[in-house]
Amino acid sequence: MRILPDFGRIVGTAFLLLPFLGTGSAAFAQAPLLREVVLHVDTARYHLSRQVVTVENEPHLYFYYRQDDETAELLVYPTQFASQRPLRLQRSADFQLLDSLTAVDNAFYRAKIRFRDLTATRFLRLTFTQDPENTGGILQTQSVNALPVTRTTLAFRPNDTELYVGEEKVFDLTSNNPKNVRVSTDWTRGQDIDYRLSQQNGTLRLHVLPNVPGNRTLMVRPQTERPFLIENNRRLSYSLAPLRQDFTVKSSRLRFLSVDKKEITLNEASRRQGVEIILDNGRSFDLKRTYRIEDQEEQGGPLIAELVTRSYLSNDRVLCWLRVYNTHRQTDSYLYIKENDQPKYLTNFNVSPKTSITGVQVRHRGGDWTGNQTVNPGETVDVRLEGESLQKARFHFEDVLVVPSDSSVRSETAVVYRVQVPLNIDKKRLTIFNAGQPTSHVLNVREFQRPHPLDFVSVTFGEAPRPITRLNGPVLYDKSIRDVVFSFNADAIDTDAQLYGKQYLSFEIRTLNSKGELIEMRTLDNVVICPGENSIRGAFYQDKQCQVGNLSLNTHLSTRKTYDLDDWARIQITVKHATDKYSEPGFQQKLDIVLQRRVKFDIDVSFPAGLLTKQVNSDVQGVGTFNGISLATLAQFSFYNPNKINKLRPYKVGAGFVALNAFNLNPDANSARNLGIVILGSVYPTRSDAKLTFPLYLGGGYLLNGGKLFFLLGPGIGIRL
Repeated sequence: MRILPDFGRIVGTAFLLLPFLGTGSAAFAQAPLLREVVLHVDTARYHLSRQVVTVENEPHLYFYYRQDDETAELLVYPTQFASQRPLRLQRSADFQLLDSLTAVDNAFYRAKIRFRDLTATRFLRLTFTQDPENTGGILQTQSVNALPVTRTTLAFRPNDTELYVGEEKVFDLTSNNPKNVRVSTDWTRGQDIDYRLSQQNGTLRLHVLPNVPGNRTLMVRPQTERPFLIENNRRLSYSLAPLRQDFTVKSSRLRFLSVDKKEITLNEASRRQGVEIILDNGRSFDLKRTYRIEDQEEQGGPLIAELVTRSYLSNDRVLCWLRVYNTHRQTDSYLYIKENDQPKYLTNFNVSPKTSITGVQVRHRGGDWTGNQTVNPGETVDVRLEGESLQKARFHFEDVLVVPSDSSVRSETAVVYRVQVPLNIDKKRLTIFNAGQPTSHVLNVREFQRPHPLDFVSVTFGEAPRPITRLNGPVLYDKSIRDVVFSFNADAIDTDAQLYGKQYLSFEIRTLNSKGELIEMRTLDNVVICPGENSIRGAFYQDKQCQVGNLSLNTHLSTRKTYDLDDWARIQITVKHATDKYSEPGFQQKLDIVLQRRVKFDIDVSFPAGLLTKQVNSDVQGVGTFNGISLATLAQFSFYNPNKINKLRPYKVGAGFVALNAFNLNPDANSARNLGIVILGSVYPTRSDAKLTFPLYLGGGYLLNGGKLFFLLGPGIGIRL
C-alpha cells in the first residue's frame, strides 16, 4: 500500500481523479465532475487531493472516526458550476443524508451526512450525479471511494500470572474500541501458550491454554476490523502492537493428553466395536495395549472406557480405539488413563448416552406446562422435550415453524422450542424428528374448542330474529306465540384473528302458568353448532353432529305447546355451553318470555251497599236516596299495568244489571226495590292478597221499573275466593 502524491503538484489532476470518480468504461469519456471533495469530521478536514491512500490498487479518501454513527460535513467543489444542473448525492445504506447538497455562492455544494456502523461497513462510496447538458445526453456519474480509519488501543494487565498445563484461563482486555478488535473461535496451534480472543457483552476476553511448564512468554498479535495509518499516514495496518506477558506455567502431576473428539455417544457400536480417536503421544505408550480410563485418581474407580493404542502418527500423536462403557461429562472431573491401576495421564471428553426423549410437555399461551401434547391450528406454543443427551440433538417438527425465542432452554436433559402451527394444517399428528429420523413422539392437532360469546344464537317468537344476548330481563309479548325458534349464525364463530371451533350448547326449557307453577321442563343437550364455510378451518369441522337448520321449541314440548299457553304464562329458556366440553368456563344467557295481556274480560258479581242514587226528572229533592245492600252482575273489562307482570290497574269498566235494595228484608220497603241496566266504573284496592275488598262504584243506567235514567255512586263489598 502507498500514499498517492499531492495532486496539486501534478498537471492534469482531473485525469488522475478519473479512477476515483468514474463508474465503468463510459466514465473515461466524460469530463470529471469534481475538482475537490472535503470531508469535515469532528475538528479535522480531509481533502480528496491530499488525504488519499491506495487500497487494492484503488485510491481511497481516508478519514478518522471515533463513533460508528459519526456525523460529517461534506463540501463538494465541481469542475464547472452549473446552477441549472445541480449535483446530487445518491442515497446509500451506509449513511443517512441529513441535509441535501446545497449550492453555496455558486462555487461549491455543502451537505451533512451521518454514517451507519462504520466499523462493520465495507466498500464505503460517495456517488455524485449530474443531469446531461442536452436532452438525450448521458447522465454523468462519479464516485469517491472512502476509507474510514480509527485508532484502537488494547491493553492486557493480568492480576495472576500462574498457569497450569492443560487448564484454560480467561483474562479481560481493555480497549477504547472493543468492536474493532477481531475475535476468533479458533485456538492458535503449536505455541508454548495457545490463545484465542472472544467478546462477551461488549468485553474483550483473552483465553489462554498452556502446553509447556516453566517460565513462558505469551505473545498475542491482535488484528483490527478497521485499519489505521502508520509511517506518516503512508501505509495502512490492521495489526495492533503485540501484547507480551510472562507467565509461570506449572506442571500438573499428570500430563494432559488432548483428544480430537470431545463428544462420544454411548451406544452398542461404541461399546463393542469402539470409536476411532487420535490422542496426544504419551511417550510411554505401548502399541497394541489396552489402558483403563476412570474418572478418579484412586484405585477402584468406575470404568468409563478402554483405550487401545494402534499406531503412531507423524504429528507426534497416536491412533487409538476407544470403547466406552459409562457416561461422563467434562465438567464433572478429569479422566485418568491408568496402567496396572496406576494413573499415567489425564484427558477429558464427554461420554453421553444416545439421544432419547422420555417426555413431551406443552405450554399454551398464558398457561402452565402440561403433559397433554395437543396443539391447535394457528396457535403458538412452547414445547419442552425431556430426556437424555438432548443438547447435541438436532430436533425439528413436522410441518410447523420454529419461532426464535429469548426464553429458549437447551441442556442435556431438556430443550424448549417455541413452535407455530399453521392455520391450514391438514394433519392430525405432527412427528418430532431428530437429525431427520422420526422419534416415537408426536404432537396431536386438535381443532380449537373454546366457548364463544352467545351472540351467534338468535331467537324469534313472532318478530324478526334477535341475538339472545340483547334480550336481558323478561320480554313482554302481547300476542300469541306460535313457536319459539332458535337460529344460529355459523359464520360469526370463527374469524381470521380468533378460532373457537365447535360450540356445544345445552337448552334448559321451563314453561310456567300465570301463578308461577311449573307446566313442563325439558333439557336439550349436545346441540353442536359448527363454524361456517368462511372459517379457514370450516372443512375440518363438519360432521353428522353439527346442527343443521333452526331449532323449534314446539317440537320438544309435549304437555302444552306455546300457542296453547294461557295469559301471563312464561317460557323460560337458559342457553349455555356444555361444561364437560371445555377447559374454561363457558357463557350462559337466560331468556324469559312472558305472554302479556293488556285487557282482561270477565263476569263480576258484587254487592254494592249504601249506593247513592239520583233519578233524572225525579220529584225527590236533594242529592238523592241511599239504598241498602244491592246485587250487581257486570261484564267487566280489567286493565293490566303495561310495565308490570300480571298486575291489574285499580279500576274496571263494565256493564250489566243492578238489583237495587236486593237484600232489603223490610216488607214495607218494597217500593225502594228496582232493577236497572247500568254502565259502571269501579275502583278496587291495589292489594292483590286481600280476600275481602270494598270497591267504589260510579256510573249510571236505566231503571226498568219506572223507566227513568239514574246515576249512582257508592261503595260495595267484594269477596275473592
